[in-house]
Amino acid sequence: MTSAAPARPHRRSALGPTVLIVAALLVLTFIASGLVTEWLWFAQLDAEQVLRTQWLVRGGLFVAGALLLGGATYLNLHIAYRTRPVYAPATPEQRNLDRYREAVEPLRRAVLIAAPAVLGLFGGLAASSQWQTVLLWANGTSFGEADPQFGLDISFFVFVLPGLRFVVSFLMATVFISGVAAVVTHYLYGGLQVGQAPHVSPAARVHLGVIAAVFALLIAASYWLDRYSLLSQEGTRFDGAAYTDINAVLPGREILAGIAVVVAVMFVVASVRGTWKLPAVAVALMVVSAIVLAGIYPALVQRFQVAPNEQDLETPYIQRNIDSTLKAYGLENVEREDYAATTNPEQGALREDADATASIRLMDPTIISPTFRQLQQIRQYYTFPDDLSVDRYALDDGTADTVISVRELDLDGLGSGQRNWTNDHTVYTHGFGVVAAYGNVPGAGGQPDFFEGDIPSTGRLGDYEPRIYFGQESPEYSIVGAPEGTTPWEVDYPSDDSDGEVLSTYTGDGGPTISNPFVRTLFALKFGSQEILFSDRVTNESQVLWDRDPRTRVEKVAPFLTVDSSAYPAVIDTDGDGTKEVAWIVDAYTTSNDYPYSKRQQLQEATIDSRLVGADGQPLTVAQLPESINYIRNSVKAVVNAYDGSVTLYAWDESDPLLKAWENVYPGLVQPLTEMTGDLMSHVRYPEDQFKVQRTILNTYHVTDAGQFFAGSDFWRTPEDPTKSSGVSQPPYYLTLRMPDQDTASFSLTTSFILNANDRNVLRAFAAVDGDAGSEAGVKGEGYGTIRLLELPAGSAVPGPGQVQNNFDSDQAAANTLNILNSQGSEAVRGNLLTLPVGGGFLYVQPVYAQASSGTQYPLLRYVLAAFGDKVGFATTLDEALDQVFGGDSGANAGDAGTDPDVEVPPVDPGTTPTPSPTASAEPTQAPTSGTGTDTSTPQGRLNQALQDAQSALAAGRQAQVDGDWAAYGEAQDALDDAIQRAIDAQEEIEGSAG
Repeated sequence: MTSAAPARPHRRSALGPTVLIVAALLVLTFIASGLVTEWLWFAQLDAEQVLRTQWLVRGGLFVAGALLLGGATYLNLHIAYRTRPVYAPATPEQRNLDRYREAVEPLRRAVLIAAPAVLGLFGGLAASSQWQTVLLWANGTSFGEADPQFGLDISFFVFVLPGLRFVVSFLMATVFISGVAAVVTHYLYGGLQVGQAPHVSPAARVHLGVIAAVFALLIAASYWLDRYSLLSQEGTRFDGAAYTDINAVLPGREILAGIAVVVAVMFVVASVRGTWKLPAVAVALMVVSAIVLAGIYPALVQRFQVAPNEQDLETPYIQRNIDSTLKAYGLENVEREDYAATTNPEQGALREDADATASIRLMDPTIISPTFRQLQQIRQYYTFPDDLSVDRYALDDGTADTVISVRELDLDGLGSGQRNWTNDHTVYTHGFGVVAAYGNVPGAGGQPDFFEGDIPSTGRLGDYEPRIYFGQESPEYSIVGAPEGTTPWEVDYPSDDSDGEVLSTYTGDGGPTISNPFVRTLFALKFGSQEILFSDRVTNESQVLWDRDPRTRVEKVAPFLTVDSSAYPAVIDTDGDGTKEVAWIVDAYTTSNDYPYSKRQQLQEATIDSRLVGADGQPLTVAQLPESINYIRNSVKAVVNAYDGSVTLYAWDESDPLLKAWENVYPGLVQPLTEMTGDLMSHVRYPEDQFKVQRTILNTYHVTDAGQFFAGSDFWRTPEDPTKSSGVSQPPYYLTLRMPDQDTASFSLTTSFILNANDRNVLRAFAAVDGDAGSEAGVKGEGYGTIRLLELPAGSAVPGPGQVQNNFDSDQAAANTLNILNSQGSEAVRGNLLTLPVGGGFLYVQPVYAQASSGTQYPLLRYVLAAFGDKVGFATTLDEALDQVFGGDSGANAGDAGTDPDVEVPPVDPGTTPTPSPTASAEPTQAPTSGTGTDTSTPQGRLNQALQDAQSALAAGRQAQVDGDWAAYGEAQDALDDAIQRAIDAQEEIEGSAG
């Protein structure tokens, strides 16, 4: 008989733990790829304190929130379980609970740990999201202003109150959730019995009584804080506490807070004495009191006391709202002037405003981007944004309003055969150069008159670093730089040499260095690109550039700021060492939603205009704007270097309490204003988004008398853009103009206001804010930020933009010409409708462009429309249009605003070379006509002949475009002008004889 072999000991498989370990390592590696690379990004900009502070505070709040909510839940579950009564079940309900207890018992330990852990996770996330609230609470500074109700400094409402509300709300949620957990546990284990014989064990009574008392005290604290929150609430007629709020709701909150304290005391008494009657009565009293004091009583006061005497009773509170709103939005010092605008143009009326009319911008930055692309793109892998920027430059012959853009990289322009990882991320890495044109003086043939352009860059802006590694169209990431002595492989621009391209190697310090295999692996994981691991072009000297949009960089470096929806480039000396560079200037704001009595404004609604809306009516802006605000300051001007990506923040409004608070959080992050160079100062402008918000507020709050505000009979609105079909607001325009109370013209941001009536587009006011900061280093221009408001008499009938556009569209001479222009393969494009307070009234100017209706399309300035009152001028130059309006002698001396017939544009290949400066040429010859044999002895015959000649000229112009023969193109356009004028004259003869 053989004995049985001894059983082998069971060996656990190592596969499971190995898989878990590998999975954990992969997860940690992916997390590290995000955290480490983010740290390297901030370290590159010397902004580690931003990320460190954010991580530490968010981490601390997460731990505190998790421990508080998770710990409170665990503690209450543990107490409820440890104090459970031990007895034999004697009732059917107890026996039923036995089955549940038996089912739960195997999972009890896991539930006691897992439930608090999960709840703690959510609590930690909720707490960490309030990191900015907590930082402001801890670092707030005084506003030096008291609220009109409690006499507290405004800082209490902006800094302290949000923090207190967060703490009370979080504690209420914690006590409620842990209390529910305690109730369920007591019920499950018999400490709390319901049914025919309800019973609460002594331990459960004390436990639940204490929880209820704490919750009641937190309710009392919430009611008390509600008193202060009344001052920043939204109202139907105005924001802030009204008569009913102050005289009914506020005392009601105080009484309810007191009742809640009494309820807390009753729960403590009940936990000791063993009866729930007193707290039950107290809770019922609190519920009834809440219904009466928070609902019924305020409604009765509003209905029977306020409604019959509303204007008298609400006037003091409306005045509070008006005063606070003007302060919160920086509108308390608006310079207002009554402006009795005339609608009758007088000969020579523009002589005093010659400097303003000479600076009228005819190059619409929203229209001529295709022209920039066609004439200055040079290669298909470059591009310009759809909306160009407006600036001003001090040139040798004076300051010029400028339309400017950088030539950015566009990888979509490469052919499919050129798209691969090497080209996308190591070869085509940057744009090249700045292109700038005069804003008020077009060039030959209606093209922009470029004073800076070409590749290599030439013009009047001097020498500067032309490579654009950081811009609004930059690729997701690029890997740049190479070991010394390596042949360059980054494309700069095309060359006539046999190589075909001029190459370079990045020598800046714009991104983290891939210094070792570990860092290389992290970046490969971050961008999901294995090529980073294996490409020979990725070396220890390589730098990784990402998050390259200037707005994105400012948002990351200063997460407490709201960034303007647009950034604009400038060629400036930012260091004061005489070296110019391309830099992006970004306006940034500090905002709050807690300023007492101030009007709350939806930012998206206020800042969207026709320039930021697509054909489908949807916003094009990528600005991450907060939902609503009731306080805003342009506290910071940010500068982002286009070559190395460095971000410099300057304290523009050093008196702003919010900025001071954040400077306490991040010392040294924001540079003082005195560090700004004079060259940089000369390109700072008043920010668009802030002005849009301010003009929206001024629609209502130009009325500063509470009685008139209550009546609401003189509210305004921002006109819709009459040149677009989107139905959204007309954008404000940057112009150099002189307001009636100014001695000289200044670079300003302007807007108009119309009557708040859907059926009337009558001008009611015009505003311009001085955007010229001067050129003295570290010192703002004396008038910068001054808003000047011209208010028209209530009974005036000065046409608004909509009426003027209607007059333009219905003008017979203009309509005839534009109808011809819109035929035979071309189309007219109307530019921005500008408004200027000149000549004792308001002058409207609108450029009109022509472009092909299909194929290669780019607009060229052909005509100018002008209007003063109901008088309309339409001509090929601004001077001629003004002369038509002002009786043949405008006195404007505005300069040529249209096509010069004595100017020839040398032949150009739009795809490869820029437009040279215009040069004088011989007299043009007229394009041949196709109307031979037409009887021109009658007006109708002359009209037919002119139309035939116009068709021939259009055909000749199109063929000249195809051939790249710009001399022939200019001749064809002159012939077209002549034919159109003859057609207009003949049409007038026909209409005159018919009359």
